[in-house]
Amino acid sequence: MQWEAVIGLEIHTQLATQSKIFSGASIAFGAEPNTQACAIDLALPGTLPVLNEEALRMAVKFGLAIGAEIGKKSVFARKNYFYPDLPKGYQTSQFEFPIVGKGEVEIELEDGSRKVIGVTRAHMEEDAGKSLHEDFQGMTGIDLNRAGTPLLEIVSEPDLRSAKEAVAYLKKIHAIVTNLGICDGNMAEGSFRCDANVSVRPKGQEKFGTRAEIKNVNSFRFVEKAIQYEIERQIDLIEDGGEVVQETRLYDADKNETRSMRSKEEANDYRYFPCPDLLPIIIDDVYIDAVRQTLPELPDSRKARFMEQYGLNDYDASNLSAYRDQADYFEAVAKVCGDAKQAANWMLGEVAKYLNQNSLEIAQIPVPAANLAQLIQRVLDDTINSKIAKQVWDAMWNGEGDADTIIAAKGLKQETDTGALEQVIDDVIAKCTPQVEQYVAAEPDKRGKMLGFFMGQVMKASGGKANPGQVTGLLKSKLDKLC
Repeated sequence: MQWEAVIGLEIHTQLATQSKIFSGASIAFGAEPNTQACAIDLALPGTLPVLNEEALRMAVKFGLAIGAEIGKKSVFARKNYFYPDLPKGYQTSQFEFPIVGKGEVEIELEDGSRKVIGVTRAHMEEDAGKSLHEDFQGMTGIDLNRAGTPLLEIVSEPDLRSAKEAVAYLKKIHAIVTNLGICDGNMAEGSFRCDANVSVRPKGQEKFGTRAEIKNVNSFRFVEKAIQYEIERQIDLIEDGGEVVQETRLYDADKNETRSMRSKEEANDYRYFPCPDLLPIIIDDVYIDAVRQTLPELPDSRKARFMEQYGLNDYDASNLSAYRDQADYFEAVAKVCGDAKQAANWMLGEVAKYLNQNSLEIAQIPVPAANLAQLIQRVLDDTINSKIAKQVWDAMWNGEGDADTIIAAKGLKQETDTGALEQVIDDVIAKCTPQVEQYVAAEPDKRGKMLGFFMGQVMKASGGKANPGQVTGLLKSKLDKLC
């Protein structure tokens, strides 16, 4: 039997406000436990929540970015359940009247095809605290620093059919919220994470199968592996005569498996009701239009502009436009050096390599865009060749100054003096008699490949500073005269 996976994602996006959604406590990551939880977050009697207007503005911004319906009347509700990381015994969330209604997002798949994924809604809510186990033998500690952190939960339609489609959708939402500046997108710190609802059904069947929810996965790679594992687990279970149980499961990355966490509640189990402590939020067209005016250029439109304005291909434009900081840096380099293709090659080559090796984001790059642009200019004007350029780049990365300073200090200027180059070439020819004899004896159409050996020797003898274009012409001329 052929099976089909049905996947929907609930993406928890931590909004980049300075304080919590209903209190003035800080949301800065990494503070000592329970040092950023005020009386409201601790649910002390007599305290009342006050909505952080910045969280509302960010939620509306997201809704407008995906062309969604904006709820002119949205209502906070109490979602009741009892866990120690929720001192109130309920989570303040939105249910019937979310701030963002139906929208859609287009994703691009590996084969180049495109697919539209429906967004059911996006609602504001507060995050819960965190349970701590490692330092409490036989007990559980509670850190309420995270309690009350503003979240936008983005719920998709069950339109995804594979783990790779799910990752493509997740990356698209990540690109949108980071470009909007409403989330830092830091998955390692949990600022951007998702729950994946996964079920399988016989191919062609319309009725959904029983779903399992994989909770709190915070890496693109783990999302793909967790979903793929869960699809295969459910198919194996059904084919062996078993039944899938509706439940919440955890993904164990070390064992690459999901395991049962608890039974999955239905919406009515949460006994939602409107929060009596918070008035309904009423916004009008004037407010929505004002937020619309603040929308930045989004990844899809920036990609299209990169292709048109800079002549980049689809691959380069897609990669460079995905993240705003990266796109900004590329544009700054391209405009100064005047060669967008070279700027793109550096961004997707050495820049990406060095960032990965040092676990840095583009916002943390130690080389200003102007310095990279200057380096590219020195290659374009033949001051240095591309091999030396990588040496200069390494020095710039290590804080030794800009390109011109390093080239001058290290004597890296490219050798273009014809007389000096001919002397180096003559020395190489004199030292490589066997290879010269082979070159002379070879058929003319074979000599081109043999030229590479002599090029390597000349570049080595010149300390990498010889102009490759000049060397090629001079070397071929001298060798051919010996034939």
